[in-house]
Amino acid sequence: MPYYFQTLEDMERSPVPVACHATDYAAGSTTGQHRHAFHHQLIHALHGVMVVVADAGQWIVPPTRGIWMPAGTVHQVRHIGDVQMRSLFVRPHAAPGLATQAQVVGISPLLRELIRAAMEVDLPYQEDSRDGRLMRFLLDELHALPVLPMHLPRPADPRLQRICNHIQQRPDDNATLSDWAEHLGVDPKTLQRLFARDTGMGFARWRQQARLLKALELLAHGEKVIDVALALGYDSPGAFATMFKRQFGQTPTGFYR
Repeated sequence: MPYYFQTLEDMERSPVPVACHATDYAAGSTTGQHRHAFHHQLIHALHGVMVVVADAGQWIVPPTRGIWMPAGTVHQVRHIGDVQMRSLFVRPHAAPGLATQAQVVGISPLLRELIRAAMEVDLPYQEDSRDGRLMRFLLDELHALPVLPMHLPRPADPRLQRICNHIQQRPDDNATLSDWAEHLGVDPKTLQRLFARDTGMGFARWRQQARLLKALELLAHGEKVIDVALALGYDSPGAFATMFKRQFGQTPTGFYR
């Protein structure tokens, strides 16, 4: 019977360089805040959509995507729909040079099948065995993960946090940066400079990214494209679909298919 980590304690004690863990979650559940002190984690769902939150921001992770979570990063995962999560836990010394920041990545068909195969590996495995070679191949593939634009950075400035919280709650609000500057009693250039400093992007781009991630979440719930477009403040489904395809290279319906 293949063995994989049953508990977090099992994982932390294991000396193997890389191993898998399978967990199924019910719709609406959450992992709560936690971290893996001694392992990087590649979080991937065979089915279902995950919303991952950390101090650096928020990510949404649909199937065929994954999120790379470096060791020690405090995070929590919320599950939209029933989620079949498959995680890789990697000792940092086993794969030097991997990303040191959390990021959404593409999961290729090859990597997906390697993860499936790794789930059948008995632990511990011998380095010079077929299982050991499979795991080394898997580690090699981690260096080729394409990074995807599905991150919503979280600003540190309280004024920006007020703006961003409002946009996430009311993504259809089309208030401009000048409108917000007048409301907050600051110069628009000051807000623009703070956005660039805290998030690495301007106000308009941040709002578009917030709308995109909200769109992914609504679509995952089964909402119609026309309803999503209107909820996000777009004049028509066509305008929304054009923006979506420009960002992700697929139409909203094609993305989840």
